[in-house]
Amino acid sequence: MTTHETSPDGPVKVVDRRWWFKGDTAANADAGRPRKPSYVEELEQQLAEKDKAIQAHAQRYRETATEFEQVRVRLRRDVDKEIERTRRAVLGDFLDVADNLDRAIAAGSASAQADPAVLKGVELVRDLFLSKLAGYQVTRISADSQPFDPRLHEAVSMVPVSDPTQDDHVISVIRAGYAIGDDVLRPATVAVGRLAS
Repeated sequence: MTTHETSPDGPVKVVDRRWWFKGDTAANADAGRPRKPSYVEELEQQLAEKDKAIQAHAQRYRETATEFEQVRVRLRRDVDKEIERTRRAVLGDFLDVADNLDRAIAAGSASAQADPAVLKGVELVRDLFLSKLAGYQVTRISADSQPFDPRLHEAVSMVPVSDPTQDDHVISVIRAGYAIGDDVLRPATVAVGRLAS
């Protein structure tokens, strides 16, 4: 098949040298001759099969990548939870030190023989310790004279009271409670007032 096209330099002659393509497609179909040799059709079929295989592999890769990302996020979340649980356990263990410092201060204040300078030193150590805990967002729960709240307080005894304003209120704190952020690290151990009838 020969075509003529024009260009600025003059006509261009194009010759189609494909031996299997001779003229019009409809004429080839009528003559019953194939448009392409069989090996070209086989190569095209193999190419189509390879394209399907590549698409299948690409889809499996995307699914695997998505699954891997989900596992990575879940593992990171689990590790973060474990770190937070361990952090809370360690901070909870340090609360015993604060309790012992409070007991030492209470005992020194009750004793007439206590050296005021030593008592002041223990108070400074306790305050420093509490400020270090505050750096980790650990704060004391305010409990004295507060209404009893089972989320913040743990009642270990009931104290009869005659004043109605003290009914169901904390009368005394036996052991201080602590919170970490908005969560209770350890509830305050308290005695609660109960109106005598």
